[in-house]
Amino acid sequence: MNDTERVAGLWEIEHGLMQCGYRHIAGVDEAGRGPLAGPVCVAAVILPADCYLAGIDDSKKLTDKKKDRLYDEIIANALAYSVVFVDSDEIDRVNILNATFKGMRNAVKALSFTPDYVLIDGNQIKDMDIPHACVVKGDSKSISIAAASVLAKVSRDRYMQTLDEQYPQYGFAKHKGYGTKAHYEALKAFGASLVHRKSFDLKLR
Repeated sequence: MNDTERVAGLWEIEHGLMQCGYRHIAGVDEAGRGPLAGPVCVAAVILPADCYLAGIDDSKKLTDKKKDRLYDEIIANALAYSVVFVDSDEIDRVNILNATFKGMRNAVKALSFTPDYVLIDGNQIKDMDIPHACVVKGDSKSISIAAASVLAKVSRDRYMQTLDEQYPQYGFAKHKGYGTKAHYEALKAFGASLVHRKSFDLKLR
């Protein structure tokens, strides 16, 4: 299967919805549910019909160079897009699942116009008042979700690089807040920072 055929396949869910009368379909995905530090980032994207994004895929399968290129292409081509962050304090207050749901709702609300339908990566959402569907592994099945995946991942990675400048002792630029061996060692040496998720197991004891 060549790239043109693969990208066309990623349009199948959207085309089915368009045949049902939906015109503006938003894809929603997050980055950063698992890390020990930093925000969870959620993006929403509405693409024009049959927009061709060469090499688009689940962001976890893409190199940094490809993600950066696609990030620019998605922003240039999208009818609407938004990126929102839910910080570590809110994650600690409501838990990571509810924080992610909040981010998803806020990302859709932050779009410049309201979509007709929302496709959400994963298997659940709460309090989404627009017609919607959850798609397990949606970032490899829906082009709109895949585009949101790229925006969320690149945006969060760039934000973690800025946090690395504020907290250089933790190595955020390298591991992006995930629980690597080096990160746990830094936590034992320096304790938790203001951007660490205190509700997560930081292995400080």
